[in-house]
Amino acid sequence: MPRIHFQQQLAELKDKILAMAALSQQAVESAVYAYLTRDQGLCQYVRQNETAINTAQRELDEMAYELLSREQPMAIDLRFILAVIKINGDLERIGDQSLAVARRTRDGLVLEPIELPVDFTAMGECTSRMIRSAIQSLLDGDARLADSVREMDDEVDRMNRRAHSDLLSMIQAEPQHTQQAMNGIFVSRSLERIADHASNIATDVIFWIRGADVRHQLSMSVD
Repeated sequence: MPRIHFQQQLAELKDKILAMAALSQQAVESAVYAYLTRDQGLCQYVRQNETAINTAQRELDEMAYELLSREQPMAIDLRFILAVIKINGDLERIGDQSLAVARRTRDGLVLEPIELPVDFTAMGECTSRMIRSAIQSLLDGDARLADSVREMDDEVDRMNRRAHSDLLSMIQAEPQHTQQAMNGIFVSRSLERIADHASNIATDVIFWIRGADVRHQLSMSVD
C-alpha cells in the first residue's frame, strides 16, 4: 500500500507540473501576440498569469521537497522528482521572460508603430513549439523528443543573432526609430532566453529517463 500511495503522489506531482507548463505556454503565446498586436489588455493578462505561475511554483516545490524528505525515493523516481524541481524553476523563468515581453509591449504603446525587420511571429512560434515538445517529452517519457528540442534551440539562437544584427543596422539607418528597434532587441532576447529554458526542460527529461547529464554536449554551438 505505501508504494501504491507513493506512485499516486508522483502522478499528482506530474499533473501539477503539466498544469504549470500550460500556464507558462499561455504566457509566452499571449506575450508574443500582445507585442505583435499592441494589445494592452493581453499585457495585463500576462502579468496576472505570472502571479499564478509564481504561486504554482511554490506549491509544487513544497510537494516535491516533502516527497524527497518523507519517501526517500531511489533511482528513477528520485531522478523524476529532481527533474520536476528543476523544470519547475525553468517554467517560472519562462513566465518572467514573458512578463518582460509584455512590459516592453506596454512601454512601446506610446511610440509610433513601425514595421521592424524581424519575423517575431516565426520566432514566437518556434519558441512555443519548443516548450510544447519539451513538455510532451515529459508527459510521454520520450528522450528522443527531448533531444529534438535541444536541437531546435540552435534555430532560435540564429533568429536572435539575425534580429540583433538587423535591428542595430536599422538604428544606424533610422535613428529616429531607435526606441522601437531597442524594444525589438529586448523582445528577441527574451524569446531566446525562453528557448533556453525549454532546452533546459528537455535536458532534465533526458536526465530523468536516461540518468545522463547532457547539459554541455551541445556547447560547441556559437551563441
